[in-house]
Amino acid sequence: MSGLIPQHFIDELLQRADIAQVIGTRMQLTRAGREYKARCPFHSEKTPSFTVSPHKGFYHCFGCGAHGNAIGFLMENDRLEFPAAVEVLAEMLGLELPAEAESGDRKPLEPVYAALDAAARWFRDSLREHPPAIDYLKGRGVNGQLARDFGLGYAPAGWDALLRALGGSDTRNRELATAGLLATRDSGGWYDRFRDRVMFPIRDMRGRVIGFGGRLMGPGEPKYLNSPETPVFHKGRELYGLYEARRAQRRITRLLIVEGYMDVIGLAAHGITEVVGTLGTATTPDHLRRLFATCPEIVFCFDGDRAGREAAWRALQVALPELREGRSVSFLLLPEGHDPDSLVRAEGSEAFRERLAGASPLSTFLLDRLCADSDLGGIDGRARVAELARPLLAQVPEGVYRELFIEQLGERIGIGGNRLAELLGLSPAPVAAQAPAPRRSPARGGRGTLVRQAVTLLLHFPAIGGNIAVPEGLAAVRLPGVGLLLELLALTGSKPDIRTATLLERFRERPERPHLEALLAVEPLVDQDGARRELEDCLGKLRVAAQHQRMSELLSLAGEQRLDSAGRDELRALQRELARPGGAV
Repeated sequence: MSGLIPQHFIDELLQRADIAQVIGTRMQLTRAGREYKARCPFHSEKTPSFTVSPHKGFYHCFGCGAHGNAIGFLMENDRLEFPAAVEVLAEMLGLELPAEAESGDRKPLEPVYAALDAAARWFRDSLREHPPAIDYLKGRGVNGQLARDFGLGYAPAGWDALLRALGGSDTRNRELATAGLLATRDSGGWYDRFRDRVMFPIRDMRGRVIGFGGRLMGPGEPKYLNSPETPVFHKGRELYGLYEARRAQRRITRLLIVEGYMDVIGLAAHGITEVVGTLGTATTPDHLRRLFATCPEIVFCFDGDRAGREAAWRALQVALPELREGRSVSFLLLPEGHDPDSLVRAEGSEAFRERLAGASPLSTFLLDRLCADSDLGGIDGRARVAELARPLLAQVPEGVYRELFIEQLGERIGIGGNRLAELLGLSPAPVAAQAPAPRRSPARGGRGTLVRQAVTLLLHFPAIGGNIAVPEGLAAVRLPGVGLLLELLALTGSKPDIRTATLLERFRERPERPHLEALLAVEPLVDQDGARRELEDCLGKLRVAAQHQRMSELLSLAGEQRLDSAGRDELRALQRELARPGGAV
């Protein structure tokens, strides 16, 4: 959805917004020098650790790690999706939101939402007039209050009941078809996609209906039928029940992921409302990012049969790249023959919550799986487990979580965590030594830290990126993060007045974002002038690194007698330049 809002408008919003005023409309802030402080709204605390920096347009909590810009705060605090948060901020600033589609070939989405809303109301009315569907839901433990909360309905039997009720003109029929409610006949014309099914509306974070799931009450296939992909519905990103879960609990600390609509509703019937469903698809990275934006803890709940165990393993592999400090993933496998709905009805809510409390942490679940078929009493078995774990652990971002994970594996196979990390090639990157003086030398951390230092300085002081010389050959340097550094230099160079919040927003849906946020959490010990000098120093050393790298390539070609005259001239020039005082790293 964020791609439908012009980037220049998002930039303008964040450039204009005073984040202290935005957050101040939701909570009390106290000035502390150039910044503001408060007790964090996202976790319980007695001493204020929540800081707001107006000059950066950024907030950060040193207690729970929450951070972001004005849009991110509105998303977290008001429980809004990105487009809705942009709308709220635009309204605060008195700016008119552009049309959702910039290009003329994109159709407006309002008719699609209107068609889906009309269908949801019609399905609800149809449910009241169809006693067998009401009896079916009652038999599954769904009372009238639950049916209202989840907007349940019924799609009548027959090929054109909805078409006759809501269709008419060709334009109207096409709108219903675009919304996924009608399908085309091979012979021409339209027919209802959903027929003789209990209907489950799928809602976005603003409560708008974006699609449907329909379940047959008797025999037949498919038992469940979902809306097709539409301009507003993308099955790999949406979660059933997330809107209802956030409406039921203002502050959600844990979410349970299940597979079926009735699992979500069945658990809600027993007071377990922090539940979402994946619409019959495998869990995706988009699902997890959306859930972690809501709460820090996720529990996957699967049937205990072979299919459930395999689904859990696939979910684990998707979750690994999203793990970091402050996030928790666990797995609950149910007794064979039960799904969450049937189990909670059989055991009751207290017993089910006890099972939830005993869910296996991801690290335990993974290691149990790897160790299950290996003899840990022998060298071969332990080595096999370590080798199987290597590609999985490599997916976990560097940090405390991965180090503890490796330590836990080391305990299983009898090798110290640090030594095991070294053997598996998963040792953390060396941390730069900190100089005692306020002005730190970027050279102290070695070449691996030069890029990180430069990126950090640009994030905290974007203005220093203007009119700075980018070393020739920097793009060819084989160091992690060089591409990101070049992108930041280009952004700050083209927009000298860009703020930290606006710069970070460009990376909202990119994997680099968590790493950039982590760099922003540590305040540099220099002012803007000092930062500019340090950045020039970093880039100068990276230029020398590029020259050394190029010289090594030319020397290698010379050794293979594949260096032409132009290459020999370039090599001699590099050797002369690097031989001059200050020319070596």
